[in-house]
Amino acid sequence: MKNTIWFLLFCFMLRGTVWAQVDKAPAYPLIVHNPYFSIWSFTDRLNASDTRHWTGREQPIYGVLEVDGKQYRFMGAGPSDDAARQQSVAVKATQTIYQFKCGPVDLGVTFTSPLLIEDLALLSRPVSYVSFAVRSADGGQHAVNLSFEVSTNLAVNVNSQPVTAQQYSSGRLGLLKAGTVEQPVLARKGDDVRIDWGYVYVAAPLEKGTEQKVIDLAGGADVSRLRTHMILGKIGSKTVERMVMIGYDEGDAIQYFHTNLKAWWALEPGMTMEKLLQQAFDEYPVVLQKCVAENDRIYTDALKAGDEKYAALCVLAYRQSLAAHSLIKSPQGDILWLSKENFSNGSINTVDVTYPSAPLMLCYNPALVEGMLNGIFYYSESGKWAKPFAAHDLGTYPLANGQTYGEDMPVEECGNMIILTAAVVKAENRVDYARKHWETLSTWVRYLAVNGFDPTNQLCTDDFAGHLARNANLSVKAIVAIGCYARLAELMGEKDTAASYRAMAVSMAAQWPKMDDAGDHYALTFDNKDTWSQKYNLVWDKIMGLGLFSPEVYHKELAYYLTKQQTFGLPLDSRKTYTKSDWVLWTSALADDHATFEALIDPIYKYAMETPTRVPLSDWHETTDGKQRGFQARSVVGGYFIEVLKDKWK
Repeated sequence: MKNTIWFLLFCFMLRGTVWAQVDKAPAYPLIVHNPYFSIWSFTDRLNASDTRHWTGREQPIYGVLEVDGKQYRFMGAGPSDDAARQQSVAVKATQTIYQFKCGPVDLGVTFTSPLLIEDLALLSRPVSYVSFAVRSADGGQHAVNLSFEVSTNLAVNVNSQPVTAQQYSSGRLGLLKAGTVEQPVLARKGDDVRIDWGYVYVAAPLEKGTEQKVIDLAGGADVSRLRTHMILGKIGSKTVERMVMIGYDEGDAIQYFHTNLKAWWALEPGMTMEKLLQQAFDEYPVVLQKCVAENDRIYTDALKAGDEKYAALCVLAYRQSLAAHSLIKSPQGDILWLSKENFSNGSINTVDVTYPSAPLMLCYNPALVEGMLNGIFYYSESGKWAKPFAAHDLGTYPLANGQTYGEDMPVEECGNMIILTAAVVKAENRVDYARKHWETLSTWVRYLAVNGFDPTNQLCTDDFAGHLARNANLSVKAIVAIGCYARLAELMGEKDTAASYRAMAVSMAAQWPKMDDAGDHYALTFDNKDTWSQKYNLVWDKIMGLGLFSPEVYHKELAYYLTKQQTFGLPLDSRKTYTKSDWVLWTSALADDHATFEALIDPIYKYAMETPTRVPLSDWHETTDGKQRGFQARSVVGGYFIEVLKDKWK
C-alpha cells in the first residue's frame, strides 16, 4: 500500500473528534478482545512498564524507534535514558493513541481493537491493529528503523510453560506464530488464569525492508519474542506509516454443556487464522473509518445524555465491557455472549453480572443481551436446572457446564432475567423474545409473587457485602420485575394475566414506602430504620415508564444521598464506605435535574482519574481514598451507559 494512502488514513484517523479524548485512565486498553486476549498498559507512559494481561501478569510487548543510529524505546520497560518522550495519550471507544518525541522525529502509535458492537463478525474477530506514523520534526532527513517485539508470554498461563514458535508467510502477509508445546485445550478453568492453548500471531505486510524472526532469549521470564523489524529509510516531513496486526486463535473457545465450541469468527466454512488475518489486512482502511465513526458515536451519545465527565466514563467503559465476553453460537443455533466474572470468582455467564452490563448492549445491539440470557433460559428449559428460579451462572470460565457458585440468589436472578427480557422487548420493539420463553418467565414470576416482596435471608448481587433478610432494594427489584412481566403479558395480548400482575406490582409498590420509611429516607432493610442504601433497582421503573413507585420515593432518596457523599462517590449503603460505581451511575439516572446527576457523577469521574490503584477500571472502590476494594476489568461498567439508554428511551 502506497505511503500516500497510509498518510490519508492516518490524517483521517486523527481527524476524528480530537476534542473527545480521554487522556487519563486507571489502565490503558491496548489489545482487548476477550477475557483471554486482553493486554493493557498499567502506567500513564507506555514505556514506563511492561504491558500486562488484565489480571496483572506480564505479557510484554516492546517497541523501539531507531533514529540516525540512536534507539528510542517507546513501548515496554527499560533504562530511562533510552526512553522516547511521550507527549500525549488519548483513549477513545475503540482506539488508544500515543504521541512520542524521538529526538528529531515524531512518532504516533495507535492501538485499534475494532470492537464494533453492531458488527458481530468484527466484534468476534480477535485481531488488533498497531499503527505507526513517523515524520521528521525538524525539517531534516533522518534514517529511521522500527522494531516491534511481542513476547510469547501472550500464549501461556505461567511463564515456565515451554513454547514453540515459527516464522512463515501466507498470501501477502509475513507471520509469526507461537503457542505452548502442551496445548491443553480447555483444560484449565478459574479466575486468575490466562490461556495456554491456541496460538498468538503477529502479521505484517510482505514488503521491502520488513523482516520477521523468532528471538530466543537466554533465560529469564520472557523466554522468546516475535520480532518484526522495519527499515523505513530516510524520513522527512512527509508522514510514513506502517502497521502490524496481533491476533489470537483459540481453536476451541468455550465448553458449553460438555460440547467444545469455536468462536463466532471461526464458524465461517473454511476459515483459518491465516485467512482471517488477510481479511483484516484487506479491510484495514474501511475498519479504521468504522472505528473513527464508532468513537464519535459513543462519545457524542454520552455527551448528549450527560456531560463531558459522563462521556469520559462511557469511553473508558466501552472496550472493557465488551472485552470481558466471548461470542459463540450454541448447538441449538442461539447467539451466546458469555461474560467472565473477572476477579470476583471467574464464573461464566453470571446473571447478576449480565444485569449491570446490559445497558451498553441495550443501547446499541440488544441481540447481545439475548446472547447473555439465552444460556440461562436453555439451562432451565432443557431440564438441566430444575429449580423454580433462575440459576446464578453457567459454570466457571471457560467451562459453561452448569452452575458452580456455591449459593443461589433466587429473587436476584429471577428479577434480573424478567427485567432484562422486558428491556430486550422494548429495545427491539417486538415481543417475540418474551413469547419464546414465556413458560419459564411465568415460573420465575410466580416465585417472585410469593417470595419477592419481603425477601428472606439470602444473597443479592452485592454478595461481597454479605447476606441480608428483608432487603428493601432487592424487594424493589422483585416489584419492578413483576411490573415488567405484566407489561409483557399485555404486549402478548394476555389481558387477564397482565391485569392480575399489574395490580400485584402496584399494590406492592404502594406498601413498600410505608414498610421501609425511615423519616428522611428509606432504609436498607424493612426491620432496621437506622440504615440506608442506594435503591438503584428503581431505575427500570423510571426508564421503562412502569409508573409503579411514587415520584416522592425518588425525590426523598436522592436528597438523602447527597448528604452521604464522600470524596470518591456515594457509598453503597450504611454498612461500609465502599461503593460500586455502576450502581452509583444507575442511582444518578434516577435524577430529573442535571445538578443532582452531576453531583453523583463527578466523584466517580474523580475516582477514575485519580485512583491510586492502577488496574483496568475496578467497579468496587473505597469512596474515602479512591482505592480498589476488589474486581477489575469486569463487564459491569457497561452499566455506565444507563443514562444513554434513558436518553434513547425518552
